[in-house]
Amino acid sequence: MVTNTIDAKILARMFLAGAKNLEAKKEWINELNVFPVPDGDTGTNMTLTIMSAAREVSNLDTCNMSAVAKAISSGSLRGARGNSGVILSQLFRGFTKGIRDYETLDMMILANAMQKAVETAYKAVMKPKEGTILTVAKGAADKATELVGTTDDLSVFFEEIIKHADYVLSRTPDMLPVLKEAGVVDSGGQGLVEVLKGAFDGFLGKEIDYTIDAAAGSKGLTKITSQAEADIKFGYCTEFIIMLEKHYDHETEREFKSYLESIGDSIVAVSDDGIVKVHVHTNDPGLAIQKALTYGSLTSMKIDNMREEHQEKLIKDAEKVAARQKEEQEKEMPKKEIGFISVSIGDGIGEIFRELGVDYLIEGGQTMNPSTEDMLQAIDKVNAEHIFILPNNKNIILAANQAKALCKDKDIIVVPTKTIPQGITAVINMVPEKSPADNEAQMLEEIKKVKTGQVTYAVRDTHIDEKEISEGDIMGIGDHEILSVGKDIQDVTIDMISKLTDEDTELISVYYGEDISEETAEALAAQLEDAYPDYDIEVHSGGQPIYYYVISVE
Repeated sequence: MVTNTIDAKILARMFLAGAKNLEAKKEWINELNVFPVPDGDTGTNMTLTIMSAAREVSNLDTCNMSAVAKAISSGSLRGARGNSGVILSQLFRGFTKGIRDYETLDMMILANAMQKAVETAYKAVMKPKEGTILTVAKGAADKATELVGTTDDLSVFFEEIIKHADYVLSRTPDMLPVLKEAGVVDSGGQGLVEVLKGAFDGFLGKEIDYTIDAAAGSKGLTKITSQAEADIKFGYCTEFIIMLEKHYDHETEREFKSYLESIGDSIVAVSDDGIVKVHVHTNDPGLAIQKALTYGSLTSMKIDNMREEHQEKLIKDAEKVAARQKEEQEKEMPKKEIGFISVSIGDGIGEIFRELGVDYLIEGGQTMNPSTEDMLQAIDKVNAEHIFILPNNKNIILAANQAKALCKDKDIIVVPTKTIPQGITAVINMVPEKSPADNEAQMLEEIKKVKTGQVTYAVRDTHIDEKEISEGDIMGIGDHEILSVGKDIQDVTIDMISKLTDEDTELISVYYGEDISEETAEALAAQLEDAYPDYDIEVHSGGQPIYYYVISVE
């Protein structure tokens, strides 16, 4: 039977199906991240964004077009996280503007709404790039317009749009060289295609679980349950070094890795000059140890129970939240002219921001981009006429700007800081006697002088920035590219810093993460002092996850 219109009930079903399909594919989409870093989160950000709207749609008492449109727009705008999530929310915002005044939608209305979606999203991005989610959205919208009048069947209409969106997605590596070099399509564009495919399944009435978890899209703390513990598939983080005593070549290494994969995951086995560094998550560390002993003797052995650590972390996180909530309740902030909100990524860095006078910290950054709603709640907590927001991550700036647009009763100034060091520099340069506009201008000028390097590990093999990278390699990442790759954290860090410094450098600040000891960080500082006797070297405990070091060069 030919269907040529859809009503609000069908639209809601399509939207929920699209959300569910994106959620199911989020980890795969995360893996399309160009940089092979452990925080590639496009799929997660888009999923959290759409699930925020899906909860509102699923909770509607009245299912008419206006209500569905409002739920999609409002829910996605407030739940938007990361650049991909904000752009997705803007696509929904434009689309819903085009449908909200109708009770049924035909091809012409849908095509016009898709064009409105693209127009709205492009306007939201200061410098739109082709080869991204925007390009895929535009391709889909143009195909929809082209199809109007060529068929009466919405099934054909939707199917052809998705085929063309898939084609445009396949062309994104030709538009962005960095995608071609990494051998991936645009992750945001892939996410949008998955939403469209899921929505089409919903339109066709395929059997889908439309239930939306009340907590989906939120990031609150929950009490640990047996199910949560069960989600940790392999319970023991096992690390050791093999002192090789037998022949160990590429074929041996491949066989060893294959064995480790059969008993666990998160595997790193890197050989270097007679030793093999091994990391594996498994339920039986003894099996990994027994196999390793066939190659040589073992040293530096470490086995941690991740389920216990997970339990302890949840308890500590809950205690932190409770303490901060109590502190906020007890502390009535007097109204002042200027306030600061900053995104932070670790206890040490958070403490630095507090000492510099930041009024409210939003925990997030690399590993969990805060949402527009998180920003709005922070704004509500700061009792000031003018509030500066420091996103400290290029993937959070759009969400901060979206919060600014939604806030009507305070003057919000988003300083587009892309890194933690830029955020620290911005707040240091605030002068109380100056006007907010003058302070903004000064901050914008000063953050240009900050170079940032971050050291982490690769989660997959890839080729990028003319470098061959293997899973488990250590990477030193600058503001625009990967600067150094190697096997040793300290060596990579020093090499990266050598590429960040120049004749104008005066200060190198080292913020060491939760996986680096104070002694190791001080040893790094001593090496830097020897290498750069004319520079000031500062060392701070950052406490950040994922990144062994965050380096600031000024």
